[in-house]
Amino acid sequence: MMKTARILSAAARAGLAAHLKQGGLVAYPTESCYGIGCLPYHTRALKKLVCLKKRPQNKGMIVIGNSLAQLLPLLGRPSESMTAMLENQWPAPETFLLPCRRLPLLLRGRGRSKLAVRVPAHSTARQLCKALNTPLVSTSCNRAGGRPCKTEREARRLFGRSVRVIGGRIGGRKTPSRIIDAETGQRLR
Repeated sequence: MMKTARILSAAARAGLAAHLKQGGLVAYPTESCYGIGCLPYHTRALKKLVCLKKRPQNKGMIVIGNSLAQLLPLLGRPSESMTAMLENQWPAPETFLLPCRRLPLLLRGRGRSKLAVRVPAHSTARQLCKALNTPLVSTSCNRAGGRPCKTEREARRLFGRSVRVIGGRIGGRKTPSRIIDAETGQRLR
């Protein structure tokens, strides 16, 4: 089992949940690097994340969840065949663009009607969403254009006290998740 005991204790879970509800950010291990995120509906947290990373505001963000069911409140109604395909694919380092509900512009990206979502293949990232009972924004833990953090220590060094860091090892992938438009099958990354 990955190093997740810290986030699974009742006290740590409650503290992290309160931190996120107040607009806080969290960094955590994923398949290829540390991710950094917040609650997907929290506009102030999304602004803080964009500012901290110095990320262009027009780029959409990825949202991860423990399961497709956890992500569904963010999405339009996927067809039965789309649902079956997603459930068959996940967990995996595969991110899919899907039609979404009305969401904050910083989350989906300017001029975009789809949201990038994933059920990660990394158990710590999934367990974090499960423990908090919420999906999380997941963007690489770096400043825009910089090298993503690969360790807890790097994440702490780069962002200091601006972000709560969940310890653990990243997965073995050398590249970020693939991004695929679920409707057209076009690979975007």
